[in-house]
Amino acid sequence: MDLTIESCATLNNGVKIPYLGFGTYLLGTGRITQSAILHALLAGYRHIDTAKFYRNERDISIAIKQTEIPREEIFIATELWNIDQGYDSTLAACDQSLSQLETDYIDLYLMHWPVTDIRLETWKAMEKLFDDGKCRAIGVSNFTIKHLEELLDNSSVVPTVNQVEFHPFLYQKKLLEYCRSNSIQLEAYSPLTKGRKLNEPVLQTIAQRYKKTPAQILIRWVLEHRVVTIPKSRNRERIRENADVFDFSISPEDMTVLNVLNDNFRASWDPTFVV
Repeated sequence: MDLTIESCATLNNGVKIPYLGFGTYLLGTGRITQSAILHALLAGYRHIDTAKFYRNERDISIAIKQTEIPREEIFIATELWNIDQGYDSTLAACDQSLSQLETDYIDLYLMHWPVTDIRLETWKAMEKLFDDGKCRAIGVSNFTIKHLEELLDNSSVVPTVNQVEFHPFLYQKKLLEYCRSNSIQLEAYSPLTKGRKLNEPVLQTIAQRYKKTPAQILIRWVLEHRVVTIPKSRNRERIRENADVFDFSISPEDMTVLNVLNDNFRASWDPTFVV
């Protein structure tokens, strides 16, 4: 798959989302966070993923202002947290994020979790935010196939994105195929397994073959599946290293080897049993 750091996926409403993003979950707040975001932007990242819950939306605004990059060239995604779900509270939460980010619009607004009983009401509010131009695209996170089926049966707007944990050790192939068949772009959080699988022997062997790090192999594996990915790091060198994945491709044979590493390992949340 021929990609560059500028490559984008086209969402079902025509909006383009960079395949490589910079994650900010647990990145912290303040100058260290601002510095990491600034380093990411200077390294060529043009997609920043945050959430009101992360409490670093203002840090993103501050970092962007330290560059000469026009706002329209930076794709900003933020998330609606669980306690803010519900129609009126969703509208209010989005306004708060817009204020913190100091921007007139959010490129992608995501519902973080399929909260029981109120997710459909929440989605109606997100549809309004989209209609009002406050969000260029709306999507969901941590939705399983059953949650997506319910949403598609009860709404007029198909989510543009479903952000889920996705890596070789949690290769959600059926979910990927379902999303693709319904024009929903899959996006991978925790692509590096929070570091917990980087020493796996098979991964180490493949990394040595390509003269890359295990982290770079994991990121490239996601990209080879045409899935957007948002690796995170505070370290300047690792931020650049995570973006240095566009000068090679993984062979079909090695992709097959990586695909079968799936053991349903989750480094983060498990929405499987949410009714």
